[in-house]
Amino acid sequence: MAMVSENKTSVCDVLHALRVETPLQFVLKASVKSPSALLMLQLSAISLMSQLIEACLRPLGQSSIVSNIVGGIILGPSLLGQNDDIAKSLFPQRGNVILETFGSFGLMFFLFVMGVKIDAAVMLRPGRQAMLVGLFVFIFTLTFPIIFVFIVKEFFPIYYHSANSILLIALSQTLIGSPVIALLLTELKILNTDIGRLALTSSMFCDVMGIFMAVATLSFTENKNANSQNPIYSLISSLALISGIVYILKPAILWMLNRFQDGKLINEICIICIFILVLFTGFLSEIIGQHYFLGPLVLGLVVPDGPPLGATIVNKLETLASRLFYPTFLAVSGLQTNIFIINLDASWVIVIVLLFSFLVKILAVTVPSKYLNLPLRDAFVLGLIFNARGFLQLMVFNFWKHSEVISDEEFALAVVSVVVITAIITPLIKLLYDPSKRYFSLSRCTIQHAKPESEFRILVCIHHHENIPTIVNLLEVSHASKDSPLTAIALILVELVGRSNPVLISHEPDLTLERTTSKASHILNALRQYEDHNAGNATVEAFTTVSPYSFMHDDVCRVAFDKKATIVILPFHKQWAIDGSIGQVNRCIQNMNLQILDMAPCSIGILIDKGVFSKQVSVLTARAPYHVAVLFIGGADDAESLAFGARMAKHHVVDLTIVWFL
Repeated sequence: MAMVSENKTSVCDVLHALRVETPLQFVLKASVKSPSALLMLQLSAISLMSQLIEACLRPLGQSSIVSNIVGGIILGPSLLGQNDDIAKSLFPQRGNVILETFGSFGLMFFLFVMGVKIDAAVMLRPGRQAMLVGLFVFIFTLTFPIIFVFIVKEFFPIYYHSANSILLIALSQTLIGSPVIALLLTELKILNTDIGRLALTSSMFCDVMGIFMAVATLSFTENKNANSQNPIYSLISSLALISGIVYILKPAILWMLNRFQDGKLINEICIICIFILVLFTGFLSEIIGQHYFLGPLVLGLVVPDGPPLGATIVNKLETLASRLFYPTFLAVSGLQTNIFIINLDASWVIVIVLLFSFLVKILAVTVPSKYLNLPLRDAFVLGLIFNARGFLQLMVFNFWKHSEVISDEEFALAVVSVVVITAIITPLIKLLYDPSKRYFSLSRCTIQHAKPESEFRILVCIHHHENIPTIVNLLEVSHASKDSPLTAIALILVELVGRSNPVLISHEPDLTLERTTSKASHILNALRQYEDHNAGNATVEAFTTVSPYSFMHDDVCRVAFDKKATIVILPFHKQWAIDGSIGQVNRCIQNMNLQILDMAPCSIGILIDKGVFSKQVSVLTARAPYHVAVLFIGGADDAESLAFGARMAKHHVVDLTIVWFL
């Protein structure tokens, strides 16, 4: 009887346990037994929380940096982590070590990708305007906050530990970080605006000085213990590592590129070797007294950006690095933050130093703005952009926290400052700077309202060199004459791949034909032949924009506005296959066209080019009439097309037909 009773009791206990245990508790208990399952659960929780916070903050115009850090703070000891069951089950001590290691490896590859996308030549030769802004920002943020710290320490009572750390926190404000600014400008969709280009180029110039300052600072702060190596030795070793990457690994990468490149494709062996070099340079950085970020970042800078190698690396790593590695590192920083240990009575001096550094960066841009003919409003926006915070600052704070240079309280305050400053400047930049307003005018430039004897300025956007015959025919039938000369402004559209800084290139006018085989050379040669055929009546100006399709509309509208174009001809987003059916639909070009339609300061025409299948001949050599039809229903758009058709009718080979729908 005793045995039966004992069995009944055990069954009841099992049923009771199954009844009260929730599915979450079951998953947490199962994950604790497996390190890999725990890591996957942690990454899932971080991703889910970050996405939820981002969805909530997106209507407020917040950056993804804020949502990722706030997601980590919510999961950490500041909120959910206060529950012992969640803290021990979801983020135990051994699991945190694995998660931090995963984030460190991820950040290492993320820094490598960002280095690949940066053009090292722009960092060393930024241009006069960018160099001046970069020098002012770097010198002001290096000197004024440090002087302010010494003044505060002299005249105000400060806690001992805060007095030792505020100098480092003030020094960290000098780190601008072009990858951080590039990410912010991309989210704000102002990467290829005038302010965006100036901010990115100036920050790249600041990075050159900031990298050497960070190397020197880490050499002395990370190797201060008696058991550590000599800081001077670490500094010399760091310079030797940088020199070795530039003068040994870079030639080796170029040799591999020539050895394993098959046309426009890169052999997988070359990519694998480069990934191994990322790990190897990170290891070398650690053993010489630096941290893993130095070697991979410098290695990324020496890898040729753009296609074929840079574009291939970015395509293979960018999504994983930017969507998993980068958010994980931000969330891990939030997980280590406990906002309840912040004592404002003891940490007020750090808040004052951070606020003072914020104002100094704005002042550093405002001072040279008059000399650079930069409007005060744009200078203020540029100062806000330079105050952007991100993974670079968090990485430095994490290093100092693990080295016990700063306390947990000061680390928490520094992380909160990153969130607060980013949360303030992001919507403020959106409010103060709208690049589309530059193109708004009381009336658009139109063909029908132009004077008959005025110059006809037409901007043609060229996506493929196959469009050139049709575009040349369109320019020819637009009738360039002495009474009404024609200026063709050609804008070659090139998608930005494997780079972070967009460029707008102006091709110098040259009557000689290019002998190179590049895409731009073929296009320019065809346009110069048109110009030669209409000598004295037509001129050609050529530009190339290298930019992501999501931002390319700004370059098109900018060129149209600066060149006072009467009409812009855009490429159609559909391409035809060899059998005449629709072979490809480019949604990026479609979205670009829609944005240009909303912003353009002049008339817009979309060119549907099927010339290859219609076997059209060149108007320049045609003897038979060239048939043009205008469908007129009514309204301003049809009136504009009728005015364009009337201009074409003046050409001696054009036969114009107007169909009027009543």
